[in-house]
Amino acid sequence: MSRTAEALNANIDAGRPNLIGYFPLGFPTVDESVEAAIAMCRAGVDVLELGIPYSDPVMDGIVIQEATQTALENGFKLSQTFDALTRITEAVDTPVLVMTYWNPVMQFGIENFAKKVQAAGGAGLITPDLIPDEASEWLKVSDELNLDRVFLATPSSSAERVKNACKLSRGFTYAVSTMGITGARAELDVLARGVVAEIRNSRPQLAAVGIGISSADQVREVNEYADAAIVGSVFVKAYLDGGTTALEAKVRELKPDQENS
Repeated sequence: MSRTAEALNANIDAGRPNLIGYFPLGFPTVDESVEAAIAMCRAGVDVLELGIPYSDPVMDGIVIQEATQTALENGFKLSQTFDALTRITEAVDTPVLVMTYWNPVMQFGIENFAKKVQAAGGAGLITPDLIPDEASEWLKVSDELNLDRVFLATPSSSAERVKNACKLSRGFTYAVSTMGITGARAELDVLARGVVAEIRNSRPQLAAVGIGISSADQVREVNEYADAAIVGSVFVKAYLDGGTTALEAKVRELKPDQENS
């Protein structure tokens, strides 16, 4: 059973919206990011996406790029991921997915990385630059360790590629709302609905929409046609503006109908 899907389905069955929240590990320091991640979970995110800083974050917008660069400048090392993950998962029950570009995992060793994520209580990985066609070793290891694996479907993905991403994802499929990089936008691209429709047509699979979501109205709108909304840049901005207190307030603001959940 996918821990991530179980958490999302519990809300869906109860008629509650799902909010997946991203925060970069190591920003501004490892200890502060752990504190922020725990605060987000306690404030109401249903799944936590813990981002691994990377020197070439091709999918990330300027807010997240600058945050991850700060983490790297402050000395973040990939090996710190697992202790930080343990501290988070021991403090909260929220499923935690590690969001990482694939090169660091390959350099570390795919099986070794996966085993350490599992031992630290992580639910699995989101791998934005890894396509299922090139993921044979990760598919094998994640099956053996029962880790969730989230692949992306984009507006430019062929029907066959979307079908494959849905077939091989576990937890949910990440529906990219636009062809751009992450960051808040005043209006979500209508292409998001098209990507979710493709996922629905491919096979039964949860679909979470990310990139560009910045308001409670958008989170609510996304949950009307998809299974979860993914928010990142706005949370990083909130932390920059007011630390953990502002971050918690932003989570509560963006979690629709939380008072009824």
